[in-house]
Amino acid sequence: MHDMDHRLLSALRDCGSDARVAAAARALSRTGEHGALWIVAGLTGAAVDRERRGAWLRGTALTAAAHLASMGVKRVVRRPRPAAVGGIEPLVRTAGRHSFPSSHATSAAAAVVAYGALRPVGTHLLPPLAAAMCVSRMVVGVHYPSDVAAGAALGALTARAGAAWMNGGRTDA
Repeated sequence: MHDMDHRLLSALRDCGSDARVAAAARALSRTGEHGALWIVAGLTGAAVDRERRGAWLRGTALTAAAHLASMGVKRVVRRPRPAAVGGIEPLVRTAGRHSFPSSHATSAAAAVVAYGALRPVGTHLLPPLAAAMCVSRMVVGVHYPSDVAAGAALGALTARAGAAWMNGGRTDA
C-alpha cells in the first residue's frame, strides 16, 4: 500500500507541472479550506430553497461535522504530509501538518451525500466538483491517495448516518 500511495501521488503531483492544472488545483484547494466551499453551498441552498431550508441547514451542519471529525482523526493518527516524508514540494500551504484523512475530501464527500439528497441537480454537478477537489489535494502534493480515500469514506458515512436527521426524521433520502 505504501509504495502504491507514493507512486500515485508522484504521478498526480507531476500533473501540477502544467501551469493551468496547478492553478486549478490551487484554487480548488483554497476554496475547500475548512469546508468553506461546501458550507457556502449549503447556506446558499438554504437561502434559495425556502421549502427545505431546515434540511439544507442540517445538511450544512452534517458537512461541518464531518470536517470536524476528520480533524479529530488527524490528531489521533498524526500521519505526516508528503512533503515531510518524501520531500515533495507542495504547491499550497496547509492549515496543519497531518494528512490522514484529507479534510477536504471528507467535507466534499459529505456535501455530495447530503446536498445530493436535496436537489436532483446536485446529483449531477456536485460529484465531479467533489472529485476534482479530492484530486486537487494530490496534485498540489499535500495528501496521499489513501488520505483522500479515507476522507471521502468518512465524509460519506457521516452524512449518510445523519440523513434521517437532515430530512426531519424521514428515511426516504
